[in-house]
Amino acid sequence: MAMDEDMAQRMRGVLAGAGEVREVKMFGGLCFMLNGNMVAGTSARGLMLRVGKDQEVLALARPGARPMEMRGRRMAGYLRVDPPPRDEEGLRDWLALAIAFVHTLPPKPAKSASRRGKSR
Repeated sequence: MAMDEDMAQRMRGVLAGAGEVREVKMFGGLCFMLNGNMVAGTSARGLMLRVGKDQEVLALARPGARPMEMRGRRMAGYLRVDPPPRDEEGLRDWLALAIAFVHTLPPKPAKSASRRGKSR
């Protein structure tokens, strides 16, 4: 998996104490779920953040920020930061924006590993 392990470790430190954090391999990197909702991720393409539609325009005005696209389709409320911040203050600032948004969402329960044997 192409991801920046140093960035992932730094993100773990910032997200500690923000709520229930779970890591999931997706989007060609590592994504962090906060209370069951995606908050951020890291991959070879940079830092990915979920800032919400209301904060997207302001966040995109920051240096290095650009809209996030998947398979040519823009994902509203998500953005990439490339290059990702190398200083702790910059990383904390970006993640604080994403954490604040995700805290406005209702928590999601973790999905079970297997649905085998469940009736429909």
